Amino acid sequence: MTTAAHGSADGIVYRLARPEDAGAIEALDSSFTTSTVFEVTPSGDGSGFRLREVPVDPPVHKAFPPEEHDEQEFAGARGPDVDADTRTFVALDDGELCGFAAVGYAAWNRRLTIEDIEVAPAHRGRGIGSALMRRAAEFARERGAEHLWLEVSSANAPAVHAYRRMGFAFCGLDTALYGGTPSAGEQALFMSRPCR
Repeated sequence: MTTAAHGSADGIVYRLARPEDAGAIEALDSSFTTSTVFEVTPSGDGSGFRLREVPVDPPVHKAFPPEEHDEQEFAGARGPDVDADTRTFVALDDGELCGFAAVGYAAWNRRLTIEDIEVAPAHRGRGIGSALMRRAAEFARERGAEHLWLEVSSANAPAVHAYRRMGFAFCGLDTALYGGTPSAGEQALFMSRPCR
């Protein structure tokens, strides 16, 4: 079961989120800067699309507004009687929250959706995102999921590269998902990987 706290070689502690973690999760800096983005173009025959990584100058810096996380998001931390299909895992460095992953399982298609995964900029490149994803995959296997699935913006090349290193592959896109939002003009890329 994924309820116990586990440490790592570099002192990061991973555990299920608790209601008192909500403020730190909301305050986590999820901004990124990138010198490349993914350009989505329809294939010539209209039967698909092509992705091409292109440089951007000046680099793109993107900051997201704080999200509100309600107590229901932490239901999985209080036991299966509340919500057996959701979990939020947190990463703590010396007691300070430095990352989290919120996930949800859907039985109808045996999919575990990575609803949100974030690592604070100062902690990136240390394997924290991969460790959070391993916890998500462990929970996915417990629930009987066949695959993990997520959505990422075409502008977030650093995340796309990280997901690819974690074994995710492109499986689709939505060119209208961000319409009417501050991310209008970006495309939503969908990625999945087998639950292994």
